[in-house]
Amino acid sequence: MKTNQRYYAIDTNSLLKDLGTNESGLTDQKVQELLKSNGQNVLAQGKKQNLLQRFLNQFKDFMIIVLLVAAFVSGVVAHEWADAALILAVVIINAIFGVFQESKAEEAIDALREMSTPEAHVKRGGKLETISSEDLVVGDIVLLEAGDIVPADIRLLDSASMKIEESALTGESVSVEKNISTLPNKDIPLGDRTNMAYMNSNVTYGRGSGVVVGTGMQTEVGHIAGMINRTEDNITPLQNNLNSLGKVLTWLILIIAAVIFVVGIFNNPGDLPQDALILEMLLVAISLAVAAIPEGLPAIVTIILALGTTRMAKRKALVRKLPAVETLGSTDIVASDKTGTLTQNKMTVEKFYQYGHLQDANSKITGVDKLLQVMTFANDTKVQKDGVLLGDPTETALIQFGFDHDYQIETELESEPRVGEVPFDSERKLMSTIHQLTNGKYLVAVKGAPDMLLQRVTKKQNSVNSVDEFTEADRTELLKVNKLLATQALRVLAMGYKIIDKLPTELTSKTVEQDLIFAGLVGMIDPERPEAAKAVVDAKSAGIRPMMITGDHQDTAKAIAVRLGIIDAGADDAVVTGAQLDQMSDEEFAKKVKQYSVYARVSPEHKVRIVKAWQDKGKVVAMTGDGVNDAPALKSADIGIGMGITGTEVSKGASDMVLADDNFATIIVAVKEGRKVFSNIQKSIQYLLSANLGEVLTLFMMTLLGWDILLPVQLLWINLATDTFPAIALGVEPTEPGIMKRKPRGRKSSFLSGGIGSSIIYQGILEGLITLGVYGLAIKFPMHSGNAAIHADALTMAYATLALIQLFHAFNVKSTYQSIFKVHPFKNKTFNIGVTVSFIMVALTILIPGFNSLFHVTELNILQWSIVLGAGLLMILVVEIVKFFQRRSGLK
Repeated sequence: MKTNQRYYAIDTNSLLKDLGTNESGLTDQKVQELLKSNGQNVLAQGKKQNLLQRFLNQFKDFMIIVLLVAAFVSGVVAHEWADAALILAVVIINAIFGVFQESKAEEAIDALREMSTPEAHVKRGGKLETISSEDLVVGDIVLLEAGDIVPADIRLLDSASMKIEESALTGESVSVEKNISTLPNKDIPLGDRTNMAYMNSNVTYGRGSGVVVGTGMQTEVGHIAGMINRTEDNITPLQNNLNSLGKVLTWLILIIAAVIFVVGIFNNPGDLPQDALILEMLLVAISLAVAAIPEGLPAIVTIILALGTTRMAKRKALVRKLPAVETLGSTDIVASDKTGTLTQNKMTVEKFYQYGHLQDANSKITGVDKLLQVMTFANDTKVQKDGVLLGDPTETALIQFGFDHDYQIETELESEPRVGEVPFDSERKLMSTIHQLTNGKYLVAVKGAPDMLLQRVTKKQNSVNSVDEFTEADRTELLKVNKLLATQALRVLAMGYKIIDKLPTELTSKTVEQDLIFAGLVGMIDPERPEAAKAVVDAKSAGIRPMMITGDHQDTAKAIAVRLGIIDAGADDAVVTGAQLDQMSDEEFAKKVKQYSVYARVSPEHKVRIVKAWQDKGKVVAMTGDGVNDAPALKSADIGIGMGITGTEVSKGASDMVLADDNFATIIVAVKEGRKVFSNIQKSIQYLLSANLGEVLTLFMMTLLGWDILLPVQLLWINLATDTFPAIALGVEPTEPGIMKRKPRGRKSSFLSGGIGSSIIYQGILEGLITLGVYGLAIKFPMHSGNAAIHADALTMAYATLALIQLFHAFNVKSTYQSIFKVHPFKNKTFNIGVTVSFIMVALTILIPGFNSLFHVTELNILQWSIVLGAGLLMILVVEIVKFFQRRSGLK
């Protein structure tokens, strides 16, 4: 069977004949044949990668490939096996981090899932059976009642006041009343196919039966799952940035290494034989590559991201893929589903009209008031022992309203039990119940559509003890109030009652629902989450555009969007429906996409189209949602954010991040964390690349001038000691003030934007010049006699300066433009410890006997150490002066 076939347009007799079944159901033999040919009623799961595949995937990053090449050259060509081993160790640790984080996130998400297979009540061979929904086949006759999960796609054959809540598929929180009438043979939105029941939706009221027309991947849910599988994963901005940075560094390294190799060949200060000279200069070029490549960068970025995910997990945001943390920080658009994400997915009474006055829901109502009595008596909600309300969302909202006003519903029903009823139907749009009163009379409680109930009203309740005649002016006034509430997207119900002396012989609308007393109106809505409005304000102040994408009706979507501040009141041109989108070409939609902030009555295909349209504008799009219908867009978006509690398994599986508490405000916390992560990665990159540029410049000038150059083991130790700990510590720097007041940096920004690139260049040059200055000073004013001793001391001072100047510089990069004295330089305890450990690692190579020969350095006296430390302070002083003039010129 095909999911796009219009079963709603086929009359039931023809459909049963086409499917080879009847109202008695299929035979067991036919069921087995269909199970064998079509398979079970389950969704196909995406192929999961094993541990080895996940591990190997970590090596697809361009920077990792560059490092592997560097390790190969160091080991095989230059026989620097220690260098090669260290680089390989960094790469492997990085891969392990990535696999560990992905596995950890998957475990956390699995823990959220409720693994249960619903049962289905079917009629087979004329007998009623209860089976696992997995064993359903097309043609099965399924019986449904309140509380059931619809086990497959079903064309209804019978419906007794049945209502089904389909928000997971349509985004509409109000239950849909079902019937069996054949619909027109044209495209009808899923939410309006009133004679169909779809897999994974919930029966909230009444009962019915139907024939299965789709199972497994042939259901609407399966159709969406298939869309997800066909959607390719996007490369995140972080991955793009690292790939671009890796390519730039690779070309620069190759060019600089080639220049040094050629210069060294022609310079040849020692008149070495050609073979020896070539080998020596090749070693020099490789040493330069070791100095230039930030081999710890991938691991440091991974550690920073992992620390970010840990912090986010504590705030109930579970990240499935590390790069998603940083992607959040670059988000331009947050396209959010309405139901359950921006709203509570729970109908709630918001206003009521009583005694001629429109009041808020929290206004006081007396416990003997007829409005409370009618809304709770004419109600089929079941109150479970744990207090959970089971039933239609509209009716449970009325019961909750009674509880909130201290109305003793269960006590009242015990003393005045239901003895008769006239069930709801879609024609008269009313429901009535009859209750035995303690005085022997009967109360008739009626609720329903205002226009229908007012036709049956002859009196009105003016106060607790006062009833007057109902006039035409009263009717006009009430219809006016009803229209006012409807314009606010409230669902309005009217309440009426009467007292009768005896039960009618026949309980019909004509005998029961006449000569009613009007008790009041009630306006309900699926309200916005309390924290969502503030989250929208915070998003806008951060330059992020919040948008609502929902399957709900246009008026409801608009009203909620206005209340949340997504759009202004009267901004009708900011709202568009799925039907209107269908009339637009891609080119026309591209021109108008910036106009719309609210999309109503849309399908899964529309959501993907909206996400893609914004991505084509160069925007980074985050999509939040909890329903099955959100899943394709969640996967198409730059970052998909699913809901852990109310979210379907399909939506969680398609997401990059899952909110364990379903709290929309957590998204803004996550965005802030993402911006912090990007800022701290920038700081680490600025620190690493300026330090490595200083090393490259030092080696280049030493080679050019014919000086003794720093050895590979010295460069490797400097990189190990000074790169790792301070760079990681910069990754846990506190959030800079005003980070959520900045505009999104955009898809085209990089780690080198925002003044970082120019800072790296001048700071790297400064490090190199200061190091060369110290070397030259040591040669000019030697502390020991003998040419070898002079050069050994000078090389040791250059080694110590190049290492320690980087540690001093780490304080500079705490902020690109702000003075270190304004960013609390010693506030970050992790940073203080990291710099201290790095200093000790460098100092030990010079101070401890035995290490000197290993690292080819000499002991330094107090004056020499003073010069080295003074060089470090000079680095801070010069950068502070540059920052001062940058701030004076308007940079921040």
